[in-house]
Amino acid sequence: MASTPLIEVTALAAEKLEEILKDQGENGSLLRIMVVPGGNGGVQYMLGTEKEPKDDDVVIDADTVQVLVDSESAPLIEGSQIDYVEGMMRSGFVISNPNFQS
Repeated sequence: MASTPLIEVTALAAEKLEEILKDQGENGSLLRIMVVPGGNGGVQYMLGTEKEPKDDDVVIDADTVQVLVDSESAPLIEGSQIDYVEGMMRSGFVISNPNFQS
């Protein structure tokens, strides 16, 4: 199991993730990010929670939360950033991935 800055999680995103985990009774859980093929050569991101990392997971420490990325998703998400944006029309997490065009 490696620990590397594979993906950046902004301070605001980490804060919101921690709030969500607490609200859902998942305090202390780790956030799982998986990259799956999407339409037109793009990708989709699946998010979930887990209590412990698997042997082939990359563990990223992001302020107050830990993010898990499986070994198959790691090269696809390398250099990405997770941020949280708040706006009048919508609020939510945004993943900026330099490996794929949006």
